[in-house]
Amino acid sequence: MHDIQKIRDNPREFVELQLRRGVEVDVEQIINLDTSKRSQMTKLQNLQNERNDLSQQIGMQKGKYKKGMEDESINKVRNIKEKIMQLEHQISKTTEDLEAILLGLPNLPFDDVPVGGNESFNIEIEEKRYGNINNKKTSEHYEISTIDGMMDFETAARVSGSRFVYLKGGLAMLERALGQFMLDTHITKNGYTEIAPPLIVNNNSMLGTAQLPKFEEDQFQVIVHDNDLADQHNRKWLIPTAEVSLTNIVREKITNKADLPLRFVALTSCFRAEAGAAGRDTRGMIRQHQFQKVELVSITEPELSEEEHNRMLECAENILKMLELPYRVMLLSSGDMGFSARKTYDLEVWMPGQQNYREISSVSNCGDFQARRMKARFKDDSKRTKYLHTLNGSGVAVGRALIAILENYQTHDGIQVPAVLKKYMNNLSTIKI
Repeated sequence: MHDIQKIRDNPREFVELQLRRGVEVDVEQIINLDTSKRSQMTKLQNLQNERNDLSQQIGMQKGKYKKGMEDESINKVRNIKEKIMQLEHQISKTTEDLEAILLGLPNLPFDDVPVGGNESFNIEIEEKRYGNINNKKTSEHYEISTIDGMMDFETAARVSGSRFVYLKGGLAMLERALGQFMLDTHITKNGYTEIAPPLIVNNNSMLGTAQLPKFEEDQFQVIVHDNDLADQHNRKWLIPTAEVSLTNIVREKITNKADLPLRFVALTSCFRAEAGAAGRDTRGMIRQHQFQKVELVSITEPELSEEEHNRMLECAENILKMLELPYRVMLLSSGDMGFSARKTYDLEVWMPGQQNYREISSVSNCGDFQARRMKARFKDDSKRTKYLHTLNGSGVAVGRALIAILENYQTHDGIQVPAVLKKYMNNLSTIKI
């Protein structure tokens, strides 16, 4: 959600920053709705004061009025109550119209975010490039000889539909080992608190982290046979990322400043309909409806969020370094960032089977954008209530890490197991494919 006061104060800047995101805004409509709402609220306050004064006079003078005078005053109160009800309805409608516009507008980019409409405007942070890439093309992960017995798309399609997979034997063990390794690293070395969160969340949670209302078609909705859940506001959803469950921990709360920063990590299944990705990466495991991901979420005071952003990026980078996977870091352009982000770094791992870098983690600073939607606040040293800053990032996507290992660690004997994973795989050195 956007700060309406900042829009009032500098509407031209708001329009310009939205244009950097590729969005044209009718800021005059926003200002008019806001002005109308404030005018209506002033009228409401005046009517409430008038009603209270009349009611108090009637109470104090009861028995002193003549019958006609008393009836006249009571009728005035009744008329005022009707006007109040009408005005409250108008305020509710104006508020809904204003929020519908603001909820559909993306976050504003930081000044150092490159301006551009798509990924071609992204900038590589060259000093962060790691590892030597393999320019010799290997088999893509789904093309590896005899892998069908361990990566079964056909059975998954029959059981669940397209873009699902059964992993078996050594590959299932590798996926489990990756998740456990990442969790252990973030907990013991990076100071994150492990959370086992719900995989089903309500409407308010999805609104809070901005998956709704803009991206409803990309979500999996849970059908619950309960009359109380028929209402749109009570809908349930499978999480597209643990960011939703973790960030909403601070929703509608005032967090103690002494507890900041909060750092959470979770390994969960994630579910995405991928409605906007038709025809992309249809082969293999790159783009699945269900996948495993280790998610990092940090909650900070505003002044420390940029420092925390850089820290989170390093936490994700270290996972790839420990796995000895080549990668690069991209600073995303204003048009390529996610809806909630003010600034995003993408980690892209080298895939020799594709002879290309592919995203394996996005690390984003959302500023106070999500916190305003969630009413997530804290009290500063002066006891003033302020909005928190929220950050999130993959630490990292387990499925894509598995793919990267399959393509980077191919040998004639099978898939070599990275050294840091062996203790999670009964000291297995090679997965026979």
